[in-house]
Amino acid sequence: MIELAPFLKQLITLPGLSGYETPACEVIVDAWRPLVDELSVSRLGSLHGLKRGQGKEPHHRILLSAHMDAIGLMVTTIVDGLLRITDVGGVDQRILPGQLVTVHGRRDLPAVVVQPPDRLLPPDQNGKPVKLEHLLVDTGLLPDEVVQLVRPGDLVSFASAPLDLAGGVLAGHSLDDRAAVAAVTLCLQELQHVRHSWDVWAVASTQEEETIGGALTSPFTIRPDMAVAIDVTFAKGPGSTDYRTFALDSGPTIGWGPNVHPALHKAFKELAQKLDMPHHMEVMPEVSGTDAMGIQMVAEGIPCVVIGIPLRYMHTPVEVVSLRDIARAGHLLTDFIANLEPDFVEKIRWDEPPNCESE
Repeated sequence: MIELAPFLKQLITLPGLSGYETPACEVIVDAWRPLVDELSVSRLGSLHGLKRGQGKEPHHRILLSAHMDAIGLMVTTIVDGLLRITDVGGVDQRILPGQLVTVHGRRDLPAVVVQPPDRLLPPDQNGKPVKLEHLLVDTGLLPDEVVQLVRPGDLVSFASAPLDLAGGVLAGHSLDDRAAVAAVTLCLQELQHVRHSWDVWAVASTQEEETIGGALTSPFTIRPDMAVAIDVTFAKGPGSTDYRTFALDSGPTIGWGPNVHPALHKAFKELAQKLDMPHHMEVMPEVSGTDAMGIQMVAEGIPCVVIGIPLRYMHTPVEVVSLRDIARAGHLLTDFIANLEPDFVEKIRWDEPPNCESE
């Protein structure tokens, strides 16, 4: 029996930057192994778990995709024993000074992100958040020791521990998108006690933060009839109060935009209403910034929907999420799969102009 909070805390204490996801993948393998019928790893490192449907074959296939890669840093050069860095996956640079990190060199080294005194920065930087190019990582070692243990290209991951906040809320790094991995895991666990006719392919995808490589490749192997991309979305917080943000603990979002198939949006919306589950429409007028961007374009095109979990302070080491929102997202996936009839595939038709037939 997987308990959400301990599992998620374990998952977000691990490194696993975009393109280097193995540490996180190993933990997900252990969690998924008793929940699926088959496990495999793609050539790009995405984890595929198959839970077979029951009933007459062949079964239709639904893909649940949550990316397991995390943001972080990479060493670019070494100067007098201090490490210059660049970001992997896009990091909010304003919060980096003072962060605890781990440098993954010849051995793991505890370190801290530091900045020069304000008076030693370029005049245009005085009194402003320090740009990444001026930040350094200090391991505490002497320069000759550093060059023996660290090389350019070595990864630097966040090392802050998860923190339980009040109201069933968790803070930590890498909740984008391991909160969604946890939601998929809860879904797989609930499906152990539910009869479903469709094959369920759970994918912990790689490289979403940089290349969406996992989302562009795994569907070629799986060839699903439809897909759900589960990701985090922006929660309401300081200065974030417009239509693009959603309150914590107010339920998952259901995307609406060009990456989302209208029939799937409608089906999830109607299901959430039937379950009396709090939820929101998330307007996505352009690309969604999720695995759906890649999945949708594979082969002849794969109908997708995006389910979002509200998250504060995205792309920082202090992301904040409600555990109840994660559980709701997982339960919504379970109920959707349990209610899928074989003929639902015929209903996945884009809104058509008159006298037009889809293939």
